[in-house]
Amino acid sequence: MIIALSIRSFLLIERLDIEAAGGFTALTGETGAGKSIILDALGLALGAAGNRKFVRKDADQASILVEFCLPPDHEAWALLSERGVEASPFETLTLKRVIPADGPARAFVNDQPVNAGLLGELGESLVEIHGQHSASGLMKTARHGDLLDTYAGNEALLQACRESWKAYQAARSARERIETDLKEAEARHAWLAETLETLEALAPEAGEVEALVSERSILMQSEKIAAAAGEAVEAFDGSDVEAALARASRASERILSFEGLAESDGALARAARSAADALERALIEAGEARAALDALSVEAEHDPDRLEKADQRLHALKGAARKFGVEPDGLPALLDDVAAKIALSDAPQGAIDKARSEEKAAAARWRTAADRLSEARRTAAGRLESAIEDELKPLKLERTRVQVRFDPVGDDASGLNGREKVEFEVETNPGAGFGPLRQIASGGELARFSLALQCALAETTNVPVMVFDEADQGVGGAVAAAIGERLARLAGNRQVFAITHSPQVAAAASGQWLVSKTGAAANGLGETLLKGLDQHERHEEIARMLSGATVTEEARAAATRLLEDV
Repeated sequence: MIIALSIRSFLLIERLDIEAAGGFTALTGETGAGKSIILDALGLALGAAGNRKFVRKDADQASILVEFCLPPDHEAWALLSERGVEASPFETLTLKRVIPADGPARAFVNDQPVNAGLLGELGESLVEIHGQHSASGLMKTARHGDLLDTYAGNEALLQACRESWKAYQAARSARERIETDLKEAEARHAWLAETLETLEALAPEAGEVEALVSERSILMQSEKIAAAAGEAVEAFDGSDVEAALARASRASERILSFEGLAESDGALARAARSAADALERALIEAGEARAALDALSVEAEHDPDRLEKADQRLHALKGAARKFGVEPDGLPALLDDVAAKIALSDAPQGAIDKARSEEKAAAARWRTAADRLSEARRTAAGRLESAIEDELKPLKLERTRVQVRFDPVGDDASGLNGREKVEFEVETNPGAGFGPLRQIASGGELARFSLALQCALAETTNVPVMVFDEADQGVGGAVAAAIGERLARLAGNRQVFAITHSPQVAAAASGQWLVSKTGAAANGLGETLLKGLDQHERHEEIARMLSGATVTEEARAAATRLLEDV
């Protein structure tokens, strides 16, 4: 739900801070007070197009911030995660829009800059605005299928359809790829055969080029390495290290042989044992060092033949890579690809038959899943049509009929969402024929139709906030009361706001805000104000709505009855 809305320097609003409650809140006030301006500001924070004309005169910028409290499983959190926006589902979510008087508009989510498109995507999952000239997603025919599937509870069927469609497309792509490869193999068979023969003779191996480059680098320095190794051997032999260590070791052993010294634990005995042990280790390591130097001398021996062979192999690999237009490291993969195409051209029918069979099976699985989805949609469509028409009757739209139209989708088009497109159509007068929703001429009728649809979908839609702009336009009495009752019913599991001139609708709300406008100040500007009404103030406002400028006792009594009936 929306828990706060802050508006700064937006048209007639200089400064406005609203703390919202749950349930159904009515916004009332005189015509022209600025109720729709608040709605425009909310729309801007939800991604609507910005315009510097929104900035209040003499202000540097306009800004709107709306704060939401959402359940952890709401889809907005997943969307933010996908877009790399930091947000915790255990904190509030703030959307902010800033419109400078001079410069581009900016958008923020939890104080992090984003593009306005992301605000729009978030807004679609957070708030539905049903206005005089639009009905949010209701006017977007692309969303009608989603509304029907939500009503029908088709999530599992829709997921199965989407997965099977993707599998079908993958199988079709595989078949097309094999056919393309076969045509290429047949057209270039001689070249492929020659290439295969060349590459098989060359026998390139993965990582071979890197290994050869490293080996060549070492071989080019082998003379210097061999000289250094020889110098190490000469130095070792010239100093007679092993003989010296052997003599020292024998001398230390003689010391330990003196009578009583070996069994002693005195300092001299410990020093003698330590010296003997150390000399023994040194003698062993000296022998290992001599063996290592001998091995190094052998390995470091300059071998011109090995260097020439490495150069020749590198030259052959790089030459083949240039010839076939690949990197040297890509030769093994090219060999595998050419071999596969040759094998395909040598036994084409089996590969094509297998690919076609797999595509046919995948297509059949998709059609089965799509047909199940279609059946569920058509069954639910009849229930939804009846439910909407039942809601329309008390709203003075009893002559309006509704039908869900299904247009088939061919196999060559996207079948991700099934085998048909869904569109809601209406017939506003008997015999006039069904047509798109936009043929409903009156903005008030459109808002009431949207209200009826939302009531029919009340248990299945997951948008947490709904806003209705004068759904009561052109009606009164029992119809207005029916509108108020439905708005209150919708507020049972979501937050509902309604801009209204009807006392019956206002009385049905759980809370009421009064929108008013001040006269022009010294700067020549008026200002829109908003005030939450207590019970007494609310009673007086509903009485004013009933009687006009002068509130009569009769109007107060009628207001009392309206509030008592809720």
